Amino acid sequence: MKNYQITQWCSRFIREQIKPGDLCIDATMGNGNDTLLLSVLAGENGKVLAFDIQEQALLHTRKRLTEAEAPRNYTLLLESHEKMADYAAPESVSCIVFNLGYLPGGDHSMATRSASTLRALEQSLSLLQKGGLISLCIYSGGDSGFEERDAVLSWLAELDPHRYLVIRSDYWNRPNHPPIPVLIIRL
Repeated sequence: MKNYQITQWCSRFIREQIKPGDLCIDATMGNGNDTLLLSVLAGENGKVLAFDIQEQALLHTRKRLTEAEAPRNYTLLLESHEKMADYAAPESVSCIVFNLGYLPGGDHSMATRSASTLRALEQSLSLLQKGGLISLCIYSGGDSGFEERDAVLSWLAELDPHRYLVIRSDYWNRPNHPPIPVLIIRL
């Protein structure tokens, strides 16, 4: 078995979820890795909405998508992920991806925050179609602290088990507050 990074672990499930023609959301665009994956999997007839509040993230993502010759099925939005309900109808989205923390290689003070993340996650639940998937990579410690991690994990524990399956995994033997991968499946 490979030495999986959190994003590789989550992408295995994302690849199984998305079908050509799906609507997908990258809630935290970052450097565009997930946006590219979603674009390729959704294909020419699909659609990807990607959100970030940093101009640098949008520029990196646009460059990555152009260089990879990704399908032109994406809309890059310089907006908070808490605005996603303005762009997608309820129960229309197959997959929503979150990578919490800060932009790799970017300004560490510009990290995601629990208040806007929890609002975005609440919206995600209403946007997700039956059988849809939310992939959540929770980074904590160092510059980003633990407040967002703790708030998100508490929120996840309260989700209705008759409506959502929450699968949390841990890198149990990794030091220094390893990231936490979480999958939410709408039943």
